[in-house]
Amino acid sequence: MTDLPAFVGTLAAGAPITPVWDNELGGHTYRIDRPTGSEFVKWCPDHPEFDLELEAEKLTWAGKYVTVPPVIDHGRDSDSSSWLHTRGIPGETAVAPRWKAEPETAAKAIGTGLRALHDQLPVADCRWSWEVDDRAKLIKKPADLELIKQRPETDLIVVCHGDACSSNTLIAADGTFSGHVDFGSLGVADRWADLAIATYAIDWNYDPRFEDAMLQAYGIERDQDRIDYYRRLWDAT
Repeated sequence: MTDLPAFVGTLAAGAPITPVWDNELGGHTYRIDRPTGSEFVKWCPDHPEFDLELEAEKLTWAGKYVTVPPVIDHGRDSDSSSWLHTRGIPGETAVAPRWKAEPETAAKAIGTGLRALHDQLPVADCRWSWEVDDRAKLIKKPADLELIKQRPETDLIVVCHGDACSSNTLIAADGTFSGHVDFGSLGVADRWADLAIATYAIDWNYDPRFEDAMLQAYGIERDQDRIDYYRRLWDAT
């Protein structure tokens, strides 16, 4: 707790604070436990892939249609870092020890949750994009620019989560999907942009054997060509 940003203590106002997540960009997430329920504070240094002000906008929009953490406030604590303060929502991350011990249940909840997100968020009202051309701006190696020309034919345009990793699905005590978190990359794209990464994350967190359980719960047949393409794009960006 020695590295706790001072403003987190100010927001907590004496309530217990627990570090709950670190990301690869140097960001941290803290839980504040109050008698009225849990709150979360996400903090991150400025980065092209991490805009907490934008995430606050996306959460506020998505919250009209699906279960996401309600935004309490957001702001900057320095010239080079920002924060986002939200209320908690019911459920536990799909990578919690309980669900890692029940991978098939977790995989099904992830698939069900992703389908609900894609069905309920209205494409026509979404002003953000996660299409290949927009993501290509983040490609690091010139050789990977070939991916722009190699994109597969579009299957179905939806509002994608943008980071459909297992950790961003919440699961209720009975094993059913209960909500999503982390919407910084939300935007319109082909649904396989999410499905490819959701299956990728099944491999990272559980076992590749449970990819099909996730896809079946979503309600779609496996499309290995699209999975391979969007995984390559993910790795390139």
